[in-house]
Amino acid sequence: MTVKELLQEILKLKQEKDVLILAHYYQPIEIQEIADYVGDSLGLSRTARKTNTEYIIFAGVDFMAETASIINQDKHVLIPNYESCCPMAAFLTPEIVKTYKKEHPGLPVVVYVNSTAAVKAESDICCTSSNAVKIVEKISKEFNTEAVLFGPDANLADYAEQLSGVKCLKMPDVGHCYVHSQIKPEHIINVRDIYPKAKLLVHPECKRDVRELSDFVGSTAQMYNRVKNSPSEEKEFIIGTEIGLLERMAQDFPNKNFYPVMDKVICFNMKKHSLELIKYVLEHLDDKAFEIKVPPEIAKRAITPIMRMLDYS
Repeated sequence: MTVKELLQEILKLKQEKDVLILAHYYQPIEIQEIADYVGDSLGLSRTARKTNTEYIIFAGVDFMAETASIINQDKHVLIPNYESCCPMAAFLTPEIVKTYKKEHPGLPVVVYVNSTAAVKAESDICCTSSNAVKIVEKISKEFNTEAVLFGPDANLADYAEQLSGVKCLKMPDVGHCYVHSQIKPEHIINVRDIYPKAKLLVHPECKRDVRELSDFVGSTAQMYNRVKNSPSEEKEFIIGTEIGLLERMAQDFPNKNFYPVMDKVICFNMKKHSLELIKYVLEHLDDKAFEIKVPPEIAKRAITPIMRMLDYS
């Protein structure tokens, strides 16, 4: 079966069975093409919240599917490859959160959506890379504190602290995204030498010394919109995040030129899905091997910080 035939078959099955397919910007471009919605974590969370379909196929990593399950306990949330996990989420466990809460009583707990459902259940509010600064500002005011506990990404915590002025105590100090943390200042200097007229856009999961060399810092959706709304004279962009976003923008904005900040900016965990797997899931919707179901007792506690985030955003 050719790729074109596979795409057509997936679209046919999706319509016949009334299945919603959500895909993150970091998915391969062919998977983005068959999705009903492509976006960042915040956008995907909002869409999952509003859906009326019984089945949701989530082409992303496991924590994203968990979030959809928490919001939609009455629906079936399926992930094409259960091995598509987020290494960043592994840096923070419920036990670590409880330890920090005990050591810093009274401080609100902010957890990045890149965390497990069990960790979310121990938090006061969730955030995404697009709203972390706003969330930190609002929750610190609500709790009347000058600091918050923030995990698991230490670089996003640093970014939120830098822009909000609110102290973000990192849970833990070493939490990071292996894709973004590999980008170094020397990569920025090198690529700027090659493309001196290009605007440099990077993700807030990058380290501060990288962020400070950029022209724009934002989530995947914010970077996308920065390019979408760019003046006509801006023709070139260096993209400091996973290659999937660059591929999406290159397709959507053919009059612009896009360059990766370095070679191999790839989240291999995000790339574990395929069209073949999605077609198989569509043909076996009731196969429990693909279903992500957060236990009710965890979902009941985790939904509050998620809904609070959505209300604050």
